[in-house]
Amino acid sequence: MSDSTTNTTTAPDFSPDAGDVGFVLTSTALVWIMVPGVGYFYSGMARSKNALSLIMLCMLSVAVVSVQWWIWGFSLAFSKTASKFVGNLDNVFFINVRGDPSIASGKIPDLVFAIYQCMFAAITPALAIGSGAERQRILPTLIFIFIWSTLVYDVIACWIWNPNGWSANLGGLDFAGGTPVHISSGAAALAYCIILGKRHGHGTDEFKPHNVAHILLGTTLLWFGWFGFNGGSALSGNLRAAMAYTVTNISASVGGLTWMLLDYRLERKFSALSFCSGTVAGLVAITPGSGYVGTPAAVVFGFFGGSICNYAVKLKHYFDFDDALDVFAVHCVGGMIGNILTGIFAQKSIAFLDKTTRIDGGWLDGNWKQIGFQVSDSIAGFAYSFCVTYIILYLMDKTPGLSLRTDINSESAGLDETEMGEQAYYHVNAKLVSVDPKNSEPKAFQPEEILGQQIRYATTTSDNLSVASGRPYY
Repeated sequence: MSDSTTNTTTAPDFSPDAGDVGFVLTSTALVWIMVPGVGYFYSGMARSKNALSLIMLCMLSVAVVSVQWWIWGFSLAFSKTASKFVGNLDNVFFINVRGDPSIASGKIPDLVFAIYQCMFAAITPALAIGSGAERQRILPTLIFIFIWSTLVYDVIACWIWNPNGWSANLGGLDFAGGTPVHISSGAAALAYCIILGKRHGHGTDEFKPHNVAHILLGTTLLWFGWFGFNGGSALSGNLRAAMAYTVTNISASVGGLTWMLLDYRLERKFSALSFCSGTVAGLVAITPGSGYVGTPAAVVFGFFGGSICNYAVKLKHYFDFDDALDVFAVHCVGGMIGNILTGIFAQKSIAFLDKTTRIDGGWLDGNWKQIGFQVSDSIAGFAYSFCVTYIILYLMDKTPGLSLRTDINSESAGLDETEMGEQAYYHVNAKLVSVDPKNSEPKAFQPEEILGQQIRYATTTSDNLSVASGRPYY
């Protein structure tokens, strides 16, 4: 039965392509897996006392943004009657979001496109909050994510990806999120770490990654999911999607090798952290151009993404801000590199691999004006995200109960314990003791002092001591 309020019927001449629907839904799952990838990547780079809270914050970002996206996020970004700057409330609570053709493709329904784009919206603030790692309170951060998604992400997404947006009409090219995802999150990360201030001990203490294996795991999940992020943006299982997969893989590989070798010349070590950082930089750089450039260009994207982002990490030392996990250097700078290179290397022939998309190409195709469009996108996205984020955080910081910065005691103890009451790791301290045969009293010894004595092994957790007699127990 037809319902004019919720519009449950579909257009009579619309028949979704089952293959494309399946491809986009699979890509949705791939993008989702990137979120715990970000969590593990960030967790490994932080100290162990903050490891669990960073993974949890990334997962909470999915939950908060999914609700926000259902309430009004999708409508603000992709309503079909949007203005040049932001959408309206036609599709709040997913009203009229069901089986009609989507705004982006006539082969997939609104609902499929909505859940796919929800994953992009969810991962973006998860990227941004990494700059405030080890000193941010969880509840205010979740409120910030909701507000930021509404006032920043949804607006920029409308500019770039909604056919009514000013950038889309200007001719800007952004296949999978150079500006809406990476530049916006990187600019927000810069404002975020400035408002929060530096970690205690910044500049004197050494903040080393506590678990490089977690960084490798996070990079693996990100690389894997990025195929759905870039390739899935074709919204169809066609040759253009295959090209996006291919250039994504090449750029990631070249970016990882470039960053690792740049660090090797200084340290003479093949650093896993360097390779992972370069891989992510290569993935970020290729994102806006992944549906517009060919494989030779992907090498250039990966090289410049890996090398320039490597040097951009030093900006936090030069300007003295504490971007704990280098979000600005990798995502904002990497996104800008990708946007500009897209203006140079975009090709008509690559875009037309799907047999429907027609563009004027970039400088490589004689359209030098495209670089100007790409620079405009980048500057507008950065300026809007940084300024609005700064205002949001400033107002929250002045509001009782909503200050994002934790107190010094909580920071020293670690956010896992103070904010969550749980820890990623529960350590057991061990002591070797010898028993005096005269009075049977245990006595602690250093390992080098225990030769030739009867050894017992004792473990201590908190203040409790238990003694195990007999052979040494390991």
